[in-house]
Amino acid sequence: MIFHKLEVGVYGVNAYILGDEETKEAVVIDPGGSSDEISSLLRKEKLTLQAILLTHAHGDHIGGVLGLVKDWKAPVFVHKKDLYILQDADLNYSSRLPMNAVNFSGAKVLKHGDLLKYGKLEIKVIHTPGHSPGGTTFQVEDHLFTGDTLFKGSIGRTDLEGGNHKQLLNAIKDKLLVLKKDYQVHPGHGPQTTLEEERRNNPFL
Repeated sequence: MIFHKLEVGVYGVNAYILGDEETKEAVVIDPGGSSDEISSLLRKEKLTLQAILLTHAHGDHIGGVLGLVKDWKAPVFVHKKDLYILQDADLNYSSRLPMNAVNFSGAKVLKHGDLLKYGKLEIKVIHTPGHSPGGTTFQVEDHLFTGDTLFKGSIGRTDLEGGNHKQLLNAIKDKLLVLKKDYQVHPGHGPQTTLEEERRNNPFL
């Protein structure tokens, strides 16, 4: 698997580029900004963007969506329960941040258990609500892309649109910690960690 991480946007969101080594088909997870930088790296690696995947629809994670859609005509995917947030710049806070307002209404919807395939790249959708109603973790091989659900030593805030602290804790415990093996955890902000490290040391869990 081709793997790149970029820190982008006004709040230093971790954007991830994943690609299939044979077909050069690629996806971007959470393009929080700097769409030109993301597109430049895709072209440098001779990758073709097939999809833009959102762990959730808050403004700091979607800042590069419009630019990438314009450059690549790739579809945007978000969990169905975050669709209304993506469509409203006030609800997704992009209208209040130092960035362009994003009111995006053309997304395709995801649900728990969906499996997306691009070449040999297989992406499983795990619904992990709580930070937002449609919060999603993407499982790819032994990697978990958790957005603002789970961080190294912390969890997502729950005081934004659709947040629910109890729901977030339940999602982490019932959907992620129950996974049978260790996984590399790639959060929406900050350093990566492992699922086992969070099982043992995360004070919120």
